[in-house]
Amino acid sequence: MNLGDNMKKVIIIGIITILLIIILPEYKYNNDYFNISTYISSVDKDNDNIDDQTDILNNAKKYVQTKPKYKSKYYGTGYPNDEYGVCTDVVGFALKDAGYDLMTLVNEDVKLHKERYNIKIIDKNIDFRRVNNLNIYFKYNSISLTLNPKEISSWQGGDIVVFKKHIGIVSDKRNNKGINYVIHHAHPFQINYEEDILEEYEIIGHYRIS
Repeated sequence: MNLGDNMKKVIIIGIITILLIIILPEYKYNNDYFNISTYISSVDKDNDNIDDQTDILNNAKKYVQTKPKYKSKYYGTGYPNDEYGVCTDVVGFALKDAGYDLMTLVNEDVKLHKERYNIKIIDKNIDFRRVNNLNIYFKYNSISLTLNPKEISSWQGGDIVVFKKHIGIVSDKRNNKGINYVIHHAHPFQINYEEDILEEYEIIGHYRIS
């Protein structure tokens, strides 16, 4: 076997290893494993007998189960009405189906506090689908929490996490250090929508709706 054959074997093994890491499910832990009490909101905005925190978490999971394809598009309907979406749509649909219509809520807040958002032309159909706008909205209209993912008892499934250029819903699943997974949609080649990424990006916002 020559050097070329050895190199091919190394490359093939490397590719197989990477695919196994991506495809094979990792063992996920929950709150009980770390003796963390699961947060239950006292609010049920849409009166469906499911508290807001649980509702938002469940809705995020239902949305990504549809396996939306990543594509940034403008919709006259505001919310995407086809098979495409971006990171903000995970949050948008998770909250919408819990009784919080971000398209309307952000638009109302932008009109009242335009100076906060630095928006030249207000567009109800797109403003709520921008990470920066959502971070500003949640900063003033929800409960702000720690930005340190290692403070594991302060993170709960159904929370919202905002990174510099990304956003997602905090999962109720945790890694072996107790750090939560994130339900998110980041790029066109994404295979798993619930991933251990909380420490991979700079966190600029961590919020709880109620």
